Amino acid sequence: MTTTPAPVIETSPPSAPADAGSGAATLPQWRLMARRFRKNRLAVASAIVLVVLYACAILAPFLSPNSYDQQDADLKNASPTSITWSGGPAICSRQQQLDTETFSYKYRSDCGQSVPLRFFGEGYHYKLFGLIPTNRHLVTVDKPNTLLLWGADSAGRDVFARSMQGARVSLTIGLLGVAVGTFLGATVGTISGYFRGAVDTVLQRFIELLTSLPTLPLWLALAAILPQDMSVTGRYFLITLILSLVGWAGLARQIRGKVMSYAASDYVAAARIAGSSSARIVFRHLIPNASSHIVATAMLAVPATIISETSLSFLGVGMLPPAVSWGVLLSDAQSVSTVQQYPWLLIPAALVVIAVICFQLIGDGLRDAVDPYG
Repeated sequence: MTTTPAPVIETSPPSAPADAGSGAATLPQWRLMARRFRKNRLAVASAIVLVVLYACAILAPFLSPNSYDQQDADLKNASPTSITWSGGPAICSRQQQLDTETFSYKYRSDCGQSVPLRFFGEGYHYKLFGLIPTNRHLVTVDKPNTLLLWGADSAGRDVFARSMQGARVSLTIGLLGVAVGTFLGATVGTISGYFRGAVDTVLQRFIELLTSLPTLPLWLALAAILPQDMSVTGRYFLITLILSLVGWAGLARQIRGKVMSYAASDYVAAARIAGSSSARIVFRHLIPNASSHIVATAMLAVPATIISETSLSFLGVGMLPPAVSWGVLLSDAQSVSTVQQYPWLLIPAALVVIAVICFQLIGDGLRDAVDPYG
């Protein structure tokens, strides 16, 4: 009697979950935010533009063929230098002429007498990064010729060199002012949302009083009481402090709302049961959980601070000469007739617009990246 063998049933090992090998479940939060941020092409492009602006601010003396405070009476309100090609990049020589009708200087370019550009040539002495003494510049020309990439102002100073030098003040004062305001807003908002009760009431009434004051007149009043003979460094830090005194109130209210929701969560209750102090709960649990929102809000606040500094300096109560900022440079272009005759004096305004738009686009990208429902 023959028996038929039982059919063999092949079994395969259980398959792993779809996301077990992908690593998506083990990625830290900051990497997920970075992935979302990189998908926003406008934000990434804006970040690149800002990196270029800050690099230009750091390397301002190297990029500028002339010193930002060098005056030349023969180049008052001179137009940008004409670039030509004569066996290589060169500039056209220029001649100054007095217009007897308007009693203003006119400049005539003569490209028949060109002057070659010299890359990494020698010029005025400066300290690279504030440490390394050198006299090398990216582009120079032989004396007595002068290279004016963006023209000159009413005192014959290089607008390009002054714009690069002004970027150091205008771009850093925005970051520093927002850093101070963010620290105040995050601290006050967290304390108000965590302790509640009388502490919350007092802080919220103070914030309401602060936000009810008109911002620009308040800044003008605070800036106007500063001594006119202050040093450039001292005025820089005081203007930064003035700009940060009002900007933190809105962030404090937003953080208060988030902290109130966090304070009722289970991990905060567990921390209390474990004997954690209020300071430890605030700085180890509540503020880190709200950090993504704080970063996004702070980035959106930077352009407002830059515009505020530019406005104060433009009105003559912010940074004052001999300090150089984009607002100080724009104060030379207050009249319509000046802008019509010398439009290159508005180039710093274009830099302000570019920086503000880039910060806003980056802020939008960060806000979408930190959104847990994004």
